[in-house]
Amino acid sequence: MSAYEGFAEVYDVFMEDTPYDQWTEYLMEIFKKHGLKRNTGIIAELGCGTGNMTQRLARKGFDMIGIDMSESMLAKAGEKTDPSLNVLYLNQDMREFELYGTADAIVSLCDSINYITEEKDLLKVFSLVNNYLEPKGLFVFDLNTIYKFREVLGSNSFCETAEDSAYTWENYYDEEEMINEFYTNFFIKDEETGLYTRYEEFHYERGYEVHKIKELLEKAGLELEAVYDELTFNEPVKESQRIFFVAREKEK
Repeated sequence: MSAYEGFAEVYDVFMEDTPYDQWTEYLMEIFKKHGLKRNTGIIAELGCGTGNMTQRLARKGFDMIGIDMSESMLAKAGEKTDPSLNVLYLNQDMREFELYGTADAIVSLCDSINYITEEKDLLKVFSLVNNYLEPKGLFVFDLNTIYKFREVLGSNSFCETAEDSAYTWENYYDEEEMINEFYTNFFIKDEETGLYTRYEEFHYERGYEVHKIKELLEKAGLELEAVYDELTFNEPVKESQRIFFVAREKEK
């Protein structure tokens, strides 16, 4: 089963502590700080999942395009999105995404970029971003850090239960490849039968050094403007677990 197909059923339950509201306000501050001051225009979100950030940004006044490769996640997003927000959801792989025009900003949050485990594929993503960004547009994305994979997730296991679902989550970090394997089991209760269905999934995220991200951005024609520790405008520190990158097209 491809990543997030089973998880889509319980994603919002187990992600309810994710600071979506804080991220939204933080993005607005980043936009203002880096010259995108208006609350209108088109924003494309790569790896939008069930649309939690997409909807919040749409409520801020942006015309939103949510892109995700999981049909199940997009189905959930469509179900809960207010039609008046006019969000466009596209079932596309971010390594091959296509837009009908350019965007004022492209964002990717909740470590979606970490799922691109090959440098050549990440270069493809960055090149497409450059292709679809307005000349003065911003590209903002976050990454789980190598420190988080090594020291926080490592070889640890986690579990959580809710009223009608539960999951187990095991981690295996490969130091040499810098890839963290997430082995997950989800148990979801069928409302009609009362029985639980088990979904097994494997997820893979890669850690990237800042210098490697900068190198790939430059190869794609983008310029790295800033790297911030999560929810701050401070430089990352050794113990940073999530960092945000801000880039834009290189001036010609």
